Amino acid sequence: MRKSVVTVLGWVLVLLGVAALVLPGPGLLLLVVGLVVLSQEYDWAERRVEPVKEKAFAAARQGVATIPRIVMSALGALCVVAIGVLWGVDPPVPSVGPLGGSLPFGGWATGSSILASGLVALVLLGYSIRRFRGTSGPAARPATDSPAGRPASR
Repeated sequence: MRKSVVTVLGWVLVLLGVAALVLPGPGLLLLVVGLVVLSQEYDWAERRVEPVKEKAFAAARQGVATIPRIVMSALGALCVVAIGVLWGVDPPVPSVGPLGGSLPFGGWATGSSILASGLVALVLLGYSIRRFRGTSGPAARPATDSPAGRPASR
């Protein structure tokens, strides 16, 4: 029973992560969490956790490398929050041909999920700033042994 629950939960998280790579949401984070869950039962998943985690941290580090990137990320996340609120309020939309009258899937069921995605993005942005820009020591920028940015082996 445990293996079935772990397998289903892990694959759901992995699929949500893949979807969130192109939709608003923390795609790499969900992929890492899904692989961590699957790694409890499967060796192949355990071997893939570190590479995906490294890519997620590299993307986070790169996303907060400059002030303009931080500002654009914050503005993007705030736009997603605003869209979530707008979708939740579900205002009337002007009709254009066959379209209009209301937002597709309007209401708080959809709006709250969009709003949550924006809030998660803001929290992850804050975490990335704190983790990769908060200090100038080794925790902020691990030593690298290659131009690809892979951590040096110790």
